[in-house]
Amino acid sequence: MPGNTSAQRHSGVIRVTHWIVTLCFFALLLTGGLIVISHPRFYWGEEGSVLMPALFSLPIPASRGSVSTGYSFVLKDQNGWSRYLHFQAGWIVVFTALVYAIHGLWTRHFRDNLMPSAAELTGRALFGVIRKHPRFQPPDEAEARSYNVLQRVTYLTVIFVLFPAMIWTGLAMSPAFTAACPFVADILGGFQSARTIHFLVTVALALFVAVHVAMIWLAGFGSRMKAMTTGTPKERA
Repeated sequence: MPGNTSAQRHSGVIRVTHWIVTLCFFALLLTGGLIVISHPRFYWGEEGSVLMPALFSLPIPASRGSVSTGYSFVLKDQNGWSRYLHFQAGWIVVFTALVYAIHGLWTRHFRDNLMPSAAELTGRALFGVIRKHPRFQPPDEAEARSYNVLQRVTYLTVIFVLFPAMIWTGLAMSPAFTAACPFVADILGGFQSARTIHFLVTVALALFVAVHVAMIWLAGFGSRMKAMTTGTPKERA
């Protein structure tokens, strides 16, 4: 007999904000990559140019001939439309994240569904979860309706560390915003520091998404997608 799947796994607000952020994230990843290609060198501090030593460089060709990358050709410059779309998608994420945060606090979603208990954070409990993953079979009914401690810690890190860092560093690279609030960039060490941190956080989020999708596939792609689309997991035979 199948278990009771009438209860919602995810609320409507969580589902809508999840898909909005997902679409915007891929738009930001694409446009951010095109922006980086225009100058694939990263610095620390306020200033950075081709005449200064880079903190690190990406081994890719640039879309600007003035940036020496060791390649004998330059890529097509896509800076115009990519910056515009990046800006628009970024603000959509900010407002969507604000709605999600208010909802999570108001409904106690963070406390009830994501905050791990003290017992779950013990070394023995963590080792037990790590030993079972990665799993190669669908989760049982109880697991399909809850998060294990590794998922909870990871989601909390993404929600309260990586996404705020992404938004903060993005604002720190906006001349209009820093003109009114210069401390946003100063705290990070300057414009170039914000750009470097922004890139590193992007890499961390991209890795999270890759692992997240892989685990969804292993745990039961149809059931998890249905839960995030309709609110309830796919009924099991």
